[in-house]
Amino acid sequence: MAVLHGKVALAIGGTRGIGAAISRRFAASGASVAIIYRARSDEAERLARQLEGEGATVLLLQADVSDPASLLAAIDQALRHYTTIDILVNVAGMAENGDLESYTDGAFDRVFAVKVRTPFLAAQRIAASMPDGGRIITIGSIVGERAPGAGVTLYAASKAALAGMTRGLARDLGPRGITANLVQPGPIDTERNPADGPHAAANRAPLAIDRHGTADEVAGLVAYLASPEAGFVTGSIYNIDGGSSA
Repeated sequence: MAVLHGKVALAIGGTRGIGAAISRRFAASGASVAIIYRARSDEAERLARQLEGEGATVLLLQADVSDPASLLAAIDQALRHYTTIDILVNVAGMAENGDLESYTDGAFDRVFAVKVRTPFLAAQRIAASMPDGGRIITIGSIVGERAPGAGVTLYAASKAALAGMTRGLARDLGPRGITANLVQPGPIDTERNPADGPHAAANRAPLAIDRHGTADEVAGLVAYLASPEAGFVTGSIYNIDGGSSA
């Protein structure tokens, strides 16, 4: 169903894994799509051609989102191309895990630049011209609530920060009917965390449903939050984690 017909969606980090599934779901729902990606241009081009072949309008933008100038330049290019952005989804991420003493100089800044500053700056820039009733959706991680073990201090801290940011955005933008919500996946079968990988069994151990989730399942939740039906849902945190948080 083309429930997003006439809408423009921007997916930051929307060419791989969960991000690619979200881009596909938006396109299938009738939205025009802008996608910001960092690397692997061939893969990004294949996705864009696939979506265009299925009738979607797609704008690809390459940028290093850890650099504020590069991020904002890409957002401004998307705004010039489409005039407005109705839906913002931030999926971009990175990982620097390890024992506390092993973190190198600058690790904190690198992690928070991508995982916290990027969604903040994107929301700030886009909200200024976003139509009333817009949507801001951020992809976090269940690790923001439950650290599964040692070695995830920076990862967990950056993901936990997204909850406070989401609640603040909901308050700031609520008078305009713009919603802000956070989606926190558990183990999802992607290139970074394959269901048959060396840590897969340990990742599944806390789950009530003994399998990895799929990127399409996460995209389905995001599609709901972007839809007209979710107009009264804001400032909320949605765990899609197979029962890890039960």
